[in-house]
Amino acid sequence: VIFFGDYLQYRPIYDAPLYTDFSLPSKKKSDKLPTEKEIQQRVARSLILQINCVVKLTQQMRTEDIRYLQLLERLRQGQCNYDDYELLLTRVVGQPSVSSLRESPWNKAPILVFRNEVRTQINHKAAIQNAAQLNCAPIVCVAQDTCKGKGIEDPILIKKLLELSDSKTEHLLGLLPLVPGMPVILTQNIAIELGLINSMNEIFRQLVYQADSVSTNALSHIFPNNTQYVHRLLYALIEIIRSKIECNLENLQPKLVSIPIMEQTFRIDISDILPKDKKPKPNWKAMLSIKRRALPLVPAYSITTHKSQGQTLNNVVIDLKLPNETDDIAAVFC
Repeated sequence: VIFFGDYLQYRPIYDAPLYTDFSLPSKKKSDKLPTEKEIQQRVARSLILQINCVVKLTQQMRTEDIRYLQLLERLRQGQCNYDDYELLLTRVVGQPSVSSLRESPWNKAPILVFRNEVRTQINHKAAIQNAAQLNCAPIVCVAQDTCKGKGIEDPILIKKLLELSDSKTEHLLGLLPLVPGMPVILTQNIAIELGLINSMNEIFRQLVYQADSVSTNALSHIFPNNTQYVHRLLYALIEIIRSKIECNLENLQPKLVSIPIMEQTFRIDISDILPKDKKPKPNWKAMLSIKRRALPLVPAYSITTHKSQGQTLNNVVIDLKLPNETDDIAAVFC
């Protein structure tokens, strides 16, 4: 068995590091059975302890700039010097080398951020701006949510569900803005053998939907009044940048594939929207199980630093200053 990895990358979200010693006494009650996740963590730890040969790869294959490569090596070790600082200053927006983010190649570079909420705000603003440049109305795909097999009619609950971060909805957006030619990222594994996998970068080309399912009734104040909301999607046509498909699919141009609607189930606490007489007791939660059908895509004008790991990105834009929770950081970039 061969393992590949980079121990300086982020660890999986809400997971235990591989160096966790599970032999130490646990804070949990001893009579409580371990969960499936805890069992998987112990299995992973056992596998790592069986490794008897380590090969360290030191040659950087993605960076050709020797000086910048040396900076990265020192950065990994926490040994940067003043010359490295001076080099990074030349890449600050406003310097001669990067006069504006509206100029090539920076206008095509993804913006890396630290939070899903900021990423979504930037993507929404960028999609609206892109649609305006193309002189077309923004199209927003509306996720179909059900509870116990029935459609949801309560407008307050509908609004809450559509505005949830996709990190809480198994990575299916409630409101997905799409503009032809925009960059998108897959959020689910579609066909691993063809390279249609989670985190893959593509280009959105066309949306196929039922013609009578389009409305202009505003579902969010974020999008302009001329936005078209599509409620019954069929599939999306995307262009694969690095295709493993050896032949063209029937009736489709080269590198075009269809992405179907995906279905996921998630749980949500609705205590905050219940009437006072129906609110649960303190420290209790009112949980609902929601089944969502939506396209497994997110815009890729902006991506999180977590999602960018392992990707080959020719250019990126990143704000090294962590924003406050209340800052409208998206307005700075768009």
